[in-house]
Amino acid sequence: MTDQPQRAGFVALIGEPNAGKSTLTNQMVGAKVSIVTHKVQTTRARIRGVAVEGDAQIVFVDTPGLFQPRRRLDRAMVAAAWGGAADADITVLLVEAHRGVTEGVKRILEGLEGIGKGRTVALAINKIDKVKAEGLLALTKELNERFDFAETFMISAEKGHGVPALRKWLAERLPEGPWLYPEDQIADLPMRMIAAEMTREKLTLRLHQELPYQLTVETENWEERKDGSARVDQIIYVARDGHKGIILGKKGETIKAVSQSARAELEEFMGRKIHLFLQVKVRPNWLDEKERYSEMGLDFKDGNA
Repeated sequence: MTDQPQRAGFVALIGEPNAGKSTLTNQMVGAKVSIVTHKVQTTRARIRGVAVEGDAQIVFVDTPGLFQPRRRLDRAMVAAAWGGAADADITVLLVEAHRGVTEGVKRILEGLEGIGKGRTVALAINKIDKVKAEGLLALTKELNERFDFAETFMISAEKGHGVPALRKWLAERLPEGPWLYPEDQIADLPMRMIAAEMTREKLTLRLHQELPYQLTVETENWEERKDGSARVDQIIYVARDGHKGIILGKKGETIKAVSQSARAELEEFMGRKIHLFLQVKVRPNWLDEKERYSEMGLDFKDGNA
């Protein structure tokens, strides 16, 4: 610790689904990643991870991707995202450089007008390696004309480019005050939820709009092995028999690809060998089970029409 005052606060990362929020959180948090139960500090969104930058403790709020809601779960997730943004000290909007100002981004900017007054909102243009410099400049200009961002950052969440500058900027702007979590609590909480979210993200990417939020993933078993590797067993719950076939794919190709992709990301994240085994089970009413929403950090009531 230095003579600088301690700072601590909440940062909400918002954006469309797959904009790179999870990847950015993992880059921000690094080795000190943790899942902190949503029941402790906030009822609106799950706390995803805690990062330390100098004398500041940055608590990242994991907000679901913002999209047009159609079902109870959709509405609950969108409500949680906006709730997390409204409650946070700083909000960061992630926009994919190569996709630009989509209809979804326009809707988010309209929503920010409602909660952004007097708040610190930064813009992070992600996946900058996919666009030429002149395209980035034009996108930056258009977005800043649409909303008064406090600062704009060009980043690659996957490769880490621009992430340290963003983390430092966030740390300097958090409120002065004691840390919200003990330092020794930051790193020692289970990887089960992170692993489940990694698999769920791969499923969402692979299935696109076929089953965007009609499935959930649970890590059923985590077994440490003598050779330093770990066996991870996960269950993918779906609402209907037809969904099971979609996830399995022709000759099991889809679930095999998802498993390989999730395992590779988990191995890279943990720096060791992972043996990942996935099962698909039909659980007809999970979308209407209040307990499922609580476990995901969502408010069941927010799903009401």
